Amino acid sequence: MKTITVYSGPLCNFCEAAKRLLARNNLSYKEIDISKEAGLRDEMIKKANGMRTIPQIFFDDHHVGGYVELRELEKNGELNNLLNN
Repeated sequence: MKTITVYSGPLCNFCEAAKRLLARNNLSYKEIDISKEAGLRDEMIKKANGMRTIPQIFFDDHHVGGYVELRELEKNGELNNLLNN
């Protein structure tokens, strides 16, 4: 299974929703709070091809997008397929 990384920040409702979605699917993830250390936001933006909003979610090096895209994967039954391929 691929490693899930969630770039998040404080007081972010979409970040919390993404983490709840992953937990509800029994998926563990690594959370990187971009407010905790200088340079993390720039790292996220670079990896996410310029996307600046949080959360930004990755399966290994594959950029999934934010909460909306993650929810769409779950809704369409593609979440586990993408994680296991």
